[in-house]
Amino acid sequence: MSAGKSSAGPNPGKVVGAITRGTTNPNRLRRCDRWLVGPQAWRLRVPAAAPIVVDLGYGASGVTARELRDRLRHIRPDVEVVGIEIDPARVAAAQPLAGEGLTFQRGGFEIPLPGGARPTIVRAFNVLRQYGEQDVPSHWNLVRSRLAPDGLFVDGTCDEIGRRACWVALTPDGPQTLTLAWRLRDIGDPAEIAERLPKALIHRNVPGEPVNAFLTAVSDAWIRQAPQASYGARQRFIATAGAVAAAGWPVRHTHRWRLGELTVDWAAVAPRDAQGVTRA
Repeated sequence: MSAGKSSAGPNPGKVVGAITRGTTNPNRLRRCDRWLVGPQAWRLRVPAAAPIVVDLGYGASGVTARELRDRLRHIRPDVEVVGIEIDPARVAAAQPLAGEGLTFQRGGFEIPLPGGARPTIVRAFNVLRQYGEQDVPSHWNLVRSRLAPDGLFVDGTCDEIGRRACWVALTPDGPQTLTLAWRLRDIGDPAEIAERLPKALIHRNVPGEPVNAFLTAVSDAWIRQAPQASYGARQRFIATAGAVAAAGWPVRHTHRWRLGELTVDWAAVAPRDAQGVTRA
């Protein structure tokens, strides 16, 4: 745990979090960004003033924050992206990337925005993955307490070049959905994405847990839809997702299946003994 100064937040003067490995790559978070400018774009359009979006724990390079700004500006040209890192050296290293609509500052899960401003979106990828499972609820609750009324917190994990990604979407009311995203041409067994599950779920991929049942259902449906492979991986995946929905899983955003993206209600995959996530 580190300590330092912050300009705002529920505990002024304290930076909440710990320095993580910070590895990143250009274009690594494109799957989540594509989802933000798709089903979640309405959140950017709601505020009258320029919405603030936070790239929390952007790592050793600020490139993903710059990519986020560039992508979101197609939806909202006046969006302001703030990269927040707990490591002062990383904040200093990112400054050459700062510019119109993009700033970098030191901070942690307390989201220390000037004047106590509340962000519309907070994206934290490959951050809580490096914490203990028992630490997740308190950090989820803290970030959620900082969100704007229609705000969104995305806690996600992906592989080194973004071929597979998973993220939990949380609002001020709590976790809402789990999204899994694959690069279609790389799918062998869809269940292999389990190694990229967010921290709240990665240790729950065992028999008897809902997320294990969901991944098993996706994998089984993929096998059954093997005849669709002659039409390409996209058609096979669309058929797989349709079969999962037909089996009763509460999946959303059917128009996103063609992108190799599958979103399910959090209540269907949450850990059986999940505790500690409170209403903001």
